[in-house]
Amino acid sequence: MRELRKELTPQEEQKSYAKYFNQPIVSPNPELMAILQEGPMDPNKVLMLGNVNVLLKDGYSDVETGYCVLPNGTAYVAVNNKFPGVTLEMINWWFAWHGLEDLRYMLWFKKGHYGIDISEKDRAKILDPTTPILEKFQGCTHHVIEDTGNGPEDIQISFLKPEELGFDMEELNSKDITVVTGNGVAQSRKGGPKAPAVMLHYFREIPGGVESRSRFWMGYHMIDKKPCKLLPDGIQIPVQAPRGLAFHNVEEYSNLAAILPDLYNEMGGKIE
Repeated sequence: MRELRKELTPQEEQKSYAKYFNQPIVSPNPELMAILQEGPMDPNKVLMLGNVNVLLKDGYSDVETGYCVLPNGTAYVAVNNKFPGVTLEMINWWFAWHGLEDLRYMLWFKKGHYGIDISEKDRAKILDPTTPILEKFQGCTHHVIEDTGNGPEDIQISFLKPEELGFDMEELNSKDITVVTGNGVAQSRKGGPKAPAVMLHYFREIPGGVESRSRFWMGYHMIDKKPCKLLPDGIQIPVQAPRGLAFHNVEEYSNLAAILPDLYNEMGGKIE
């Protein structure tokens, strides 16, 4: 088991972007934090896995930020984060760039990000200048050490392509959208069962920047383009799990929104 790192090595401290790790984390979006502090949302207003094409419509869903446990024991999280001054190009670059070393993952949110690993095959694909930008994360797997609100976990994130989640690709490709999605498996560093989930970050342009309409379906995986409930019948996910993930998502993306424009410009949009 890899160590839980909270400090940088001397070699990491020498890198120009170490300053983003060393500076204070920005305060999370107060509007979103206030919504989450009101308690669980109405389960009847959940966007069910399998209905993701609803996100392609203009406007917003009834609930863009909330969390709950569903009658079948699974859980749901939705968060609508704003990224002023950020472009979709920056988002694509970030998801390709940050998997290459611990420091890049840690500077995203040092309060809860402790390390990241990828295979040598994925590393070669990311660093290959002929690989299209979206394929530098779609189809890759990140092994991260992260605290999503309920203690440190080892998490495997297997990134998928939008079509594997059921998106209408003709309509999706007609819009300026970046979809970051994948199957995740998390296990507490203290041991215990492995927890499956499906992650979706639907990025679209808004005046002055972009927004992420994030969705998590805890207890599920996408298998052969179909949502599959992996949570055993009779088991219920404790509400602390989606609640912690919702607050964590606001915190980590508030910080990323604050640092990404400068970081991207300093790196010149290069992936190396």
